[in-house]
Amino acid sequence: DETSGFWRVKTVVTSGSNRTEFEYICRWLVVATGENAERVVPDIEGLAEFGGEIIHACDYKSGEKFQGKKVLVVGGGNSGMEVSLDLCNHNASPSMVVRSSVHVLPREIFGKSTYELAFFMLKWLPIWLVDKLMLILTWLVLGNVEKYGLKRPSIGPLELKNTQGKTPVLDIGALEKIKSGDINVVPGIKRFSRGEVELLNGEKLDIDSVILATGYRSNVPSWLQEGEFFSKNGLPKAPFPNGWKGNGGLYAVGFTRRGLSGASSDAMSIAKDIGMVWKQETKQHKKRTIACHRRCISQF
Repeated sequence: DETSGFWRVKTVVTSGSNRTEFEYICRWLVVATGENAERVVPDIEGLAEFGGEIIHACDYKSGEKFQGKKVLVVGGGNSGMEVSLDLCNHNASPSMVVRSSVHVLPREIFGKSTYELAFFMLKWLPIWLVDKLMLILTWLVLGNVEKYGLKRPSIGPLELKNTQGKTPVLDIGALEKIKSGDINVVPGIKRFSRGEVELLNGEKLDIDSVILATGYRSNVPSWLQEGEFFSKNGLPKAPFPNGWKGNGGLYAVGFTRRGLSGASSDAMSIAKDIGMVWKQETKQHKKRTIACHRRCISQF
């Protein structure tokens, strides 16, 4: 609200047929809905004509209902890998679409957490060297994954996460199923038709169901009336580490694409900034109060 200088947040609470609206007026607004607030459903030619069951990975509960079925899992990230593995464990036949390059890392390296080992090395070594060491260790543990259709990016896993927000895949058993052929890795999709999908390489697969492991995105543009701080994709325009503070008391936490460590950094910066403003205003208020008392006393 430009007139009052405060933020107005309108919410709706529904309970059965009852609908109640609330309005909150606040000095500061911290946007903490995150970069993964809503599902992404890609626009793929013919998907509406497929005819079989189509669900997003966020609605996936168990592979039990897919037993004996041919399932196309669209997406080769962590969700896609985990869904494909669970489908295998329930005697389904998954084909996993891996359209772009992906870093697959072991969950543990020589008994140590992969991320724990990486963060330990980052204390002493530059990120490019840590990436090289991580890829060498990964090759020793997992072998050459590219021959199974999992092409690695040219940028290392940690640098890719920092610059583009793409999280490496931690293998929890899916790679063994890929090596054995229980999970079929396929290239991108060209189009769907009734009970069938045509791939970019011209291959056609008969399938019963589709699971979209196609990720999530920010939903900020759908509810926040502001165009200076947030971009159209719902992320702050300023890059890390400056994407936590806007104008007029607007803040953002958890949009850095750096996981919990990035959200923690944002939260501490925001708390410190609001605390500093509050302290300054309180100090000025005390000075005005003391000055007023002095004027009153001088009148006697």
